[in-house]
Amino acid sequence: MEQKINEIKGILQAASINELPAFIDRYSKDARAGVQTLLKKAQKRISDYKKELERTEKMKEFEKEYCSYAYICGIDEVGRGPLAGPVVAGAVILPKDCDILYLNDSKQLTEKKREELYDEIMEKAQATGLGFVSPERIDEINILQATYEAMREAVSKLHPEPDLLLNDAVTIPGISVKQIAIIKGDAKSISIAAASIIAKVTRDRLMVQYDSVFPEYGFAANKGYGAKNHIEALKKYGPTPIHRRSFIKNFL
Repeated sequence: MEQKINEIKGILQAASINELPAFIDRYSKDARAGVQTLLKKAQKRISDYKKELERTEKMKEFEKEYCSYAYICGIDEVGRGPLAGPVVAGAVILPKDCDILYLNDSKQLTEKKREELYDEIMEKAQATGLGFVSPERIDEINILQATYEAMREAVSKLHPEPDLLLNDAVTIPGISVKQIAIIKGDAKSISIAAASIIAKVTRDRLMVQYDSVFPEYGFAANKGYGAKNHIEALKKYGPTPIHRRSFIKNFL
């Protein structure tokens, strides 16, 4: 009895990337237009997967160049620009044989993909660390120094300790470990990309929690950045305890 196209579609949806060649071989002689469409989707999945393997391999350039170091740590931060909330830094040591795909600058990923990758990074990384600097501290020492402070905190939480730091564009003062500053590093290094993702997901989750405390400001959606509704609420209700006073002077 000939299989229904919806049944074949279900098989395709459930198939892993390794099962796709067998799927294509099994249904290659089925001339029905619906099946041929499914075969094209399977072939595209394989093609996209190969492209992603190549892209990810290119993002291991710095990890390969410095492979003599035992523990290479990627570092990145999120939250330098918002009017409210902390700045958060992430630090990640990935295994030498890291097989995580789709790592990229966190801003280039959907929220759903970031959440998926966060879980995979936390499961597979050799070590992860997070650093937080509060709005009050940002006002006290300025955002650049606060960023450095968050990064130092993130690195201090790593076990094992790193012997090389790959940083997104900056050199962190007050750290004795060798550092390599990489411009747009979160798009060029899997380690920095992983750090970017865990920092972004952590900060976004925190801002969603703040939204339940201060619902007028739309923190769940704007994450503390200067969106129109956020600025309007700021003018109407005034600042909250998580606003950066040095960032909002022009709005009050």
